[in-house]
Amino acid sequence: MQLGQLLKEKNLITEDRVRMALAHQKVTRDLLGDLLVKLGFVSANEIAEALAEQAGIPFINLSEYTIPSDVIKLVPKDIAEKTGFIPLSITDNTIEIGITTPANILAIDTASKLTGKQPKVFMIDAESFHETLEKSYFFLENPIEQRINKAIDDIKSAVTPPANVIADLAQNLIIEGIRRKSTDIHITPTADTIDVFYRVDGVLQHGFCIPKIAYNGIVTKIKVQSTMDISEQRLPQDGSFSLTFLNKKNEMRVSTIPTIYGENIVIRILAGTGPLLRISSLGFDPENSDRLRALFQKPYGIILITGPTGSGKTTTLYAALREVNLIERNVLTVEDPVEYKLSFVKQTAVNLKAGYDFALAGRNFMRQDPDVMLLGEIRDEETAKIAIRASITGHLVLSTLHTNDAITSIPRLLDFDIDKFLLSSSLLAVIAQRLVRKLCVHCKESYTVSQAELMSLDLIEQGDENKISTAYRAKGCPRCNNTGYLGRIAIGEIVVVNDEIKDLIAEGASLHKLKDAALRNGMIPLKLNGLRKVQQGITSIDEIMRVVL
Repeated sequence: MQLGQLLKEKNLITEDRVRMALAHQKVTRDLLGDLLVKLGFVSANEIAEALAEQAGIPFINLSEYTIPSDVIKLVPKDIAEKTGFIPLSITDNTIEIGITTPANILAIDTASKLTGKQPKVFMIDAESFHETLEKSYFFLENPIEQRINKAIDDIKSAVTPPANVIADLAQNLIIEGIRRKSTDIHITPTADTIDVFYRVDGVLQHGFCIPKIAYNGIVTKIKVQSTMDISEQRLPQDGSFSLTFLNKKNEMRVSTIPTIYGENIVIRILAGTGPLLRISSLGFDPENSDRLRALFQKPYGIILITGPTGSGKTTTLYAALREVNLIERNVLTVEDPVEYKLSFVKQTAVNLKAGYDFALAGRNFMRQDPDVMLLGEIRDEETAKIAIRASITGHLVLSTLHTNDAITSIPRLLDFDIDKFLLSSSLLAVIAQRLVRKLCVHCKESYTVSQAELMSLDLIEQGDENKISTAYRAKGCPRCNNTGYLGRIAIGEIVVVNDEIKDLIAEGASLHKLKDAALRNGMIPLKLNGLRKVQQGITSIDEIMRVVL
């Protein structure tokens, strides 16, 4: 079956999108599959999954997979590139390999000859294949962690550490953050040392302990890169720089604050996002996924996504945009920064130095004949009023808000001096979400849930459907970098604003009444949604307690 027909049968693309891709193909002469990915109609992951299902081969998402270095050593890089496969793991009798085309017999034969083991084949997407191949062999030939530890040993034995050693150490600390797929790097001074932490999958992990003598050099190197004032140590500063690593541009946002032991530095790594997801791939329950699809087809109104920083709000917003017919509807976005790039969407980034913020963008979007507007965040009263005004004048508005749960978004908006009647008539839904780590399927272990855990989860008096007798917990193995977890998944609660809730908002009802109405109308609270993931063996009780309770 041809690729376009296969994707249409799986409802991944529509006929009009195929026609649009074919029109572009006449100009660019790209392969149809590459064009469909470039235009944002499907992701490379979705194409690989469809081909895998057609061929009866299991699919692996490489972005959630850690390949041990001893496995990479078994296959030379030039052979892996030439034959189009990457080794994933090895057992006594079997080697697991990832391929990008189902009929790659050469890869199977080559893996068997090189290792003397029986290959077990998995399908992977082409984008992740090339990126993982480059990273894996680079870090095999350039063991960054060893280099950092050697630099630390050299600094400890030197009276005055050489400036080039300090500069290389600062750079390698950042590259190590990229290797670990971390979102933030914390460089924290103490009385005698510098501690470096990496935030991976939402959790801080201790990386290195460095002698305090290297502190000034590391801070100076990072501040110079970030165009900060190196002489100012009494006030907080913000800066940024770009780091191109293995042909991929990583944007670094740097923040410093003065502490009693010196300036604390946090580097946010904006390494681009993973593949565009669909609503069904986010992790919401099937009934909630259906609710979301229906909501994002509405012609007007406002839909809010809430949660703390790093809870996947932007990913959900873009999954929502994939439900919108981008060929028939004019979509404009303003973000800080633009994380995903989507064809047929007019995307802009805030520029505070130039005075271009969410409010200014929202006002000017109204002159651009919009159907759908995405305002990256509602931060102030002016932006909130613009969003409400746009939603009641025939536009679908998507935005985010920082609240702990879905219901508290309503009083939060009223705090922005929004008229109760306007809010009740414009608000379609509020989605609150968090990201929880998924247990590694290779090493998770089952156990009997104790009475103490049930009490801590407040499940003693719950109904039978919410009771948990057996659950899984993290153990750790080489495939998950000994963390016990691989990747993350969303849990969430959705408040759909029906007539009853509209009336309560207009009346200025209490938070308690609003929550009771939401529960009566089908809202599943965050905690219960998370516990369903525990029952399914996707995540652990510890993870739900860390993120939700």
